[in-house]
Amino acid sequence: MKRHFFLIIAVIIAFLSFLGSCNRSPVWEGEALPIDSLFLDLGKEQVALRKVKAERFFQEMHKTQGLNGVVLYAEGGQVLFEQAYGWRHLDQQRDSIRTDDQFQLASVSKMFTAEAIMLLHSQGKLDYDDDLRKYLPEFPYPGITIRNLLNHRSGLSRYETLADEHWRDRTVPMSNKDMLRLYVQYHPDPYNQPDVTFHYTNVNYALLANVVELVSGQPFEDFMRDQVFTPLGMTHSYIYSLRGVTKLNTFIDTEVQGYDLTRRGANRVEDDYLNGVMGDKMMYSTVEDLYRFSLALDNGSFLPDSIQQEAFVAGSPEWKNGDNYGFGWRLSQDHPGAVFHFGWWKGYRSFFIRDVGHTRTLIVLTNTSNGAIGETMWEFVNDTTIQLPQASACVAKL
Repeated sequence: MKRHFFLIIAVIIAFLSFLGSCNRSPVWEGEALPIDSLFLDLGKEQVALRKVKAERFFQEMHKTQGLNGVVLYAEGGQVLFEQAYGWRHLDQQRDSIRTDDQFQLASVSKMFTAEAIMLLHSQGKLDYDDDLRKYLPEFPYPGITIRNLLNHRSGLSRYETLADEHWRDRTVPMSNKDMLRLYVQYHPDPYNQPDVTFHYTNVNYALLANVVELVSGQPFEDFMRDQVFTPLGMTHSYIYSLRGVTKLNTFIDTEVQGYDLTRRGANRVEDDYLNGVMGDKMMYSTVEDLYRFSLALDNGSFLPDSIQQEAFVAGSPEWKNGDNYGFGWRLSQDHPGAVFHFGWWKGYRSFFIRDVGHTRTLIVLTNTSNGAIGETMWEFVNDTTIQLPQASACVAKL
């Protein structure tokens, strides 16, 4: 009886001590994650089983689906699994990928462009319902707002198609300003009128990068480094910029090269003139930096919750044909409570899923055009055969 009595007292003391720590704002430094040790001690067996399941699941993906990249899975405030698979130079099968390697995020970049716009909004420097021509007066389409761009409701046609028709020298990179000039000069027909319906197209977030530059007075890549990545502790993240480059190199100078996979093998993807356009893509990062961002969203340590939560509000309530879209995030229709974004561009694929209801985060970065299949990712995230103990409310915000 005495033994049980002292055990109960110890648990109570530990719990009260933990509650006292909830007022602190812990920062993850890559080794010890901010977690509720009391609840983890009670769920060690479930945690171990979940880790084993993740190991088997992604090893099978590596063998059967060609997963070549890095996986990070976190649940309940701690990283349960982090593993690298395959090669940096896939065509020669040399230089093993490491967990701290940087990958091109493709369209996962959009959530960070949205974050920059929300930051400027929080500083009172722009309003979501401002007409785009307030910042880009030469833009030939009236009635498009910042919010329309964020929600993919501008109705604009693809800049890639416009560039394919009118950008003559493919060895010269096209910038965001060049892209804007093409719309001014050729005035292509829009897909639809502004704010009529959802239409996902990269031009929306490329134009948002133009807005960031005009409002902040900084080059987009510098603003992102100084105002977003550095405050978030994302020290291994950057925007790939071709600013000032007059002639493309054959390949991007990065350790992890991107590949197209064909029946004949892996073909290294060359640098492309469209890589000079930023905002919709061209961010490089690591799984650990992305998880720092995920923790900041939970903790409200970057933007106030009142502003951050707007990113997860459906921008097209009338849209019934699939996932909705907030500010840089897709809102899952088939998986309630989950927000996500996938990316695919020039030899890279990326996957970022946050199942907020179950405090699960899955981040997968790959350097192949096929990468891993999105539905397979959901299969793992939605697996409820192993239930971890629910941590307290303040732990969920870490």
